[in-house]
Amino acid sequence: MGVDVIRNLQDTLARLSKFKQAAQAGVPIPHRLQPLGAFGSNPGALSARHYVPESYRSGGPLVVVLHGCTQTAGGYDQSSGWSRLADRYGFALLFPEQQRSNNPNLCFNWFSADDANRGMGEALSIRQMVAAMQKMHGTGLRRTFVTGLSAGGAMTAVMLATYPDVFAGGAVIAGLPFGVAKSIPEAFDRMRGHGMPRPADLSDLVRRASPHQGEWPLLSVWHGTQDGTVDSSNATALVEQWRSLHGAPKQPSRTDIVAGYPHRVWQDRAGKDVVEEYRLTGLGHGTPLDTSERGAQEVAAPYMLEAGISSTLRIAAFWGIIPALAVGEDEPIARVPNTEKSAVPNFRDLIHSGVTKTIDDALRSAGLLR
Repeated sequence: MGVDVIRNLQDTLARLSKFKQAAQAGVPIPHRLQPLGAFGSNPGALSARHYVPESYRSGGPLVVVLHGCTQTAGGYDQSSGWSRLADRYGFALLFPEQQRSNNPNLCFNWFSADDANRGMGEALSIRQMVAAMQKMHGTGLRRTFVTGLSAGGAMTAVMLATYPDVFAGGAVIAGLPFGVAKSIPEAFDRMRGHGMPRPADLSDLVRRASPHQGEWPLLSVWHGTQDGTVDSSNATALVEQWRSLHGAPKQPSRTDIVAGYPHRVWQDRAGKDVVEEYRLTGLGHGTPLDTSERGAQEVAAPYMLEAGISSTLRIAAFWGIIPALAVGEDEPIARVPNTEKSAVPNFRDLIHSGVTKTIDDALRSAGLLR
């Protein structure tokens, strides 16, 4: 094994150790969510929390929210403002929550065949949670939506692909397309923007994931241009994957500037908005927030980034579960570029070094491989 590879491996282990310690040192955050209780066989061994406001009425929408690595359901809600928005507009919320026994860094296992296929693992657990919410609270069929950040964003893509008959729409924030990785080394390679399938093959990955023959879910894509954890080329691939499914043209139907950020929209043949993309110039890895009074009472935190634009509000408006006017005026704002970096290392050199066993041992010791 070369000296450079050894040095890279030692550096990787040191950074992973700090990353894991930071994740385990988090202080519990008070939140408004309640345990869901039993919801099925739960093959993915996930936990679940939910929130149903007093304003909710049977048949209303359900939003499934998937936190990112090192985060919790309650912490993500506290920062993103989803439950406070639910109070105002009367929709129900479901927060699947990862367990350290599944992933020590609390990442959803979006790259695992055991968890990312229809009828299996974490994907099936989340589907069972949705069914429990429908039974308990009468949430509307085909009025169910899903969103998530980073690994939660990648798991959002999994849920849209494996259960398109369940979800009417989704939103992926700093995430990855469905089906592009089947192992941790592949996952890190894709996160760096390497080895992505050909654009023509991306939509086929989704078509093969279920027997679905009907209308495909809407998709909103959000990604910072300075994201050092998940390369923004993943946003391009996500748009291509779902644009093709909807039969939308390659060129966007509409291009504009929203709150100072480039925004593109693709329409299907009927003129319906089916895919949108926000490229958040200067923003790092995290969920874009507007912590001013214009937002949904959002609170900045690690990977929850003040950006002068509320992804929570605009995603809900794109889905049609809140009025479009609720997001306020689209005024350009002054921004300081956010270049927050994740502690997740670059594995490209390691993956291609030919020392597979050493890499696997390193990943296991860091808690990233089962």
